[in-house]
Amino acid sequence: MPAQTTSAAVSRFTGPAASLAAFLTALAVCVGDAVARTFPFGPERRGVNDLSNQFIPYHAHLWDLVHGRTDGGLLLNWQSGWGSSFLPDLGTYLGSPLALLVALFPREDIEYAVYTVTILKMAAAAAAMTVTLLRLRPGVWWAAAVLGASYALCGWSVIEATYNPMWLDGLIAFPLLCLVGEWVRQGRRPLIGPLVVAVCWVGNFYTAYMATIGAALVLLVRLAVVHELRLRVVVRAVATVLLGIGLAAPILVPVFLGSTHAYPGWTNEFEAASGTDFLARLMPVTYSFSTPAAFVGTGTLLLAGALLFHRKVPRRERVLWAGFAVAVALSLQWQPTHLVWHVFATPNGSPYRQTFVLCGVLVLAAWTVVSYGWPGRRALLGGVGVVAAVGVGAVASEEVTGWSYPLFALGLAAACGGVWLARRGKLPVVAAVLLAGALVGQAAATTAYADRERLGRLDDYPAWGAEQGRRTQALGEADGWPAYRTDSGREQITGNEPMLFGGQGAAYYSSHTPAVLTKTLAALGGGWTSRGRNLQSLDNPVTDALFGVGARWRGDRLVRTDPDAVLPLVTVRPEGAAAPRYGASPFRNQELLLGASVYTLPARGTACPVGSEVFLWAPDFRGTARLGTGGKKVKMTGELPKRRAALTSMGVQERAGDVVALKGQRGKKHEVGCLDSSRLAAAVAELKASAPVSVDVTDSGIRAELRPGARGTVVVAAPRIAGWTCEGRPADAYGGLVATRVDGDRTSITCDFRTPGLRAGLGAGALAAALLAGWLLWAGQRRGKPPVGVPDAPARAELARTA
Repeated sequence: MPAQTTSAAVSRFTGPAASLAAFLTALAVCVGDAVARTFPFGPERRGVNDLSNQFIPYHAHLWDLVHGRTDGGLLLNWQSGWGSSFLPDLGTYLGSPLALLVALFPREDIEYAVYTVTILKMAAAAAAMTVTLLRLRPGVWWAAAVLGASYALCGWSVIEATYNPMWLDGLIAFPLLCLVGEWVRQGRRPLIGPLVVAVCWVGNFYTAYMATIGAALVLLVRLAVVHELRLRVVVRAVATVLLGIGLAAPILVPVFLGSTHAYPGWTNEFEAASGTDFLARLMPVTYSFSTPAAFVGTGTLLLAGALLFHRKVPRRERVLWAGFAVAVALSLQWQPTHLVWHVFATPNGSPYRQTFVLCGVLVLAAWTVVSYGWPGRRALLGGVGVVAAVGVGAVASEEVTGWSYPLFALGLAAACGGVWLARRGKLPVVAAVLLAGALVGQAAATTAYADRERLGRLDDYPAWGAEQGRRTQALGEADGWPAYRTDSGREQITGNEPMLFGGQGAAYYSSHTPAVLTKTLAALGGGWTSRGRNLQSLDNPVTDALFGVGARWRGDRLVRTDPDAVLPLVTVRPEGAAAPRYGASPFRNQELLLGASVYTLPARGTACPVGSEVFLWAPDFRGTARLGTGGKKVKMTGELPKRRAALTSMGVQERAGDVVALKGQRGKKHEVGCLDSSRLAAAVAELKASAPVSVDVTDSGIRAELRPGARGTVVVAAPRIAGWTCEGRPADAYGGLVATRVDGDRTSITCDFRTPGLRAGLGAGALAAALLAGWLLWAGQRRGKPPVGVPDAPARAELARTA
């Protein structure tokens, strides 16, 4: 097929081109994972960091939600963090329509489901870019497919986003939003444009924000190329984006407010990558957190490098696209523009999360070259010179591996051969195989290398197996919600075990982990990682009693608690009892929330009373602790502020004189508490005597039938996160928990949860829908009205009849 393809031919080949791009992408990733023997193609673990800590558990929760098996609903998640807001998590981690596909898999195959969704997202990004390329300018369909696949297989995608699947929605969004920009430029599809924007922003607002910036810049370049930089087009583009964001507001506003109520995460200072490292990341088989993974395949780099030398491309277009690509690359390295790309905050982990936009721009530049005809000798030599300069500039970088240069050179040779054959119209199939094969080989090798490197550099977690199945079954059989909670255990495999294995525990890990939950759990002796965003379960008889934990996984088995030893979900504290004001000691804080003294705090170096259970609180201690000489060794993993060690049981004091000995890196403070189980039992019995007669829990609230004449403070064993109301007014807080006053005149109390921002988001969405409808109506009337001096359709028909 000639380089200059007609619009009709483009339409005919768009489907096959998109399918080929999707196939090449899936093939490269699967081959790479198979070479690395990574799940699901081998024994090596795929679950690292947030993939196992967040995405797999959240998709498991989505599976349960779709199948009606969750405790809670769209607004309230009763399983995590003793009761957390779910809509912000849904919008952050599960907004993609493709996420729903996990419901088609068996629950025990949730890891296979997430892997499949990940591959489908990358394939969808390849298809979307291919379609966009062919819509921007006609050209060789199979070349568009190879370039579309090179975008989806960029280093950012196969190295970083593959274990953060929500980012892949931004990979899909960029070409789609570029396509919307083209519709805006042409004045077409005023309805579909805002809807596409809305879907992109719901899928993942964070990367959609970056994709929107990138697509807006692409539109400006397109307008400048054809001298159409007009105000009305810019206004139409802004209106399209704002209407789309408005339509997504029912999700976006709760997500935004969820972030404002979250416990503060890490604060990082941006440091630009060195020039040599920046160039090295354009090559295959490199890996790093702190540099932009801008690999797009040597063939794409060759074509993009040939742009300035390709005389068939108009000079203005060459300069604009080349300058645009360089400007985007430089914007990644300059702190002010870095902050703009990242919503004015340097992110934790990878500081180059906008790299996929740069990769997309390089692909667009390469397509500009191809769409005007395959580059000749002069342009091809210029492209080779650019690629060679990248290779030479990267020599001093430590990011380069032993495979980088051989694959780089082979890819360059194959790409040059493919372009040479395509230029002459000879053996087009061989040309396509050379270009596609070079891309697939380099991308598969990069994928395999990244799979192995992640296991050495990141925390990894076991895949779902028989042990996880046994644990899930045991927790399900013990479930007694809402009569009591079932906790998935203190020794955690992932940060969101309640969603993955079941139960209703304290463990919770999210970008929206509420500050009130983190502070309350810390005050009671809880532990964390990720600087307070990843909260751990707290295995302690007092907190189990306070939060109604009647069964928990401990070690390798399920342990049930005497029903008389735990409180119901709702209790009534006596009139006049002041709300707890927590101090430094978690033992005293537990007593304040319980309303009774149950601990003895021995002086440093002295022992607990015989028969009491000994607890160690050493939040910053890293090492091992032991009670006496015969006690079990307990591992502590404190390292404040990143990690906080939880209050831990050292066992029962069996001999007088045994004290807790620490071995390791001592923290600034530690404290020992001696729990008297008889005093705890008496305190629980006293609270149960005044507890409500019955408690009913819904997907978004709780209702309790009170005893006649109940007076005091009703306390719900759930964190007082923003959104709780009781009897139509904002709930009070009692030691960080949901509470409200009763004065003897009520027989029941009802507390409801509404996600903060939901009402405002629905209002904004309705307004955006109304404005969009009005815009469409106005535009339709304008199109139906003939220009001044031109007869309308009936008049034209009459003139034709009488002529």
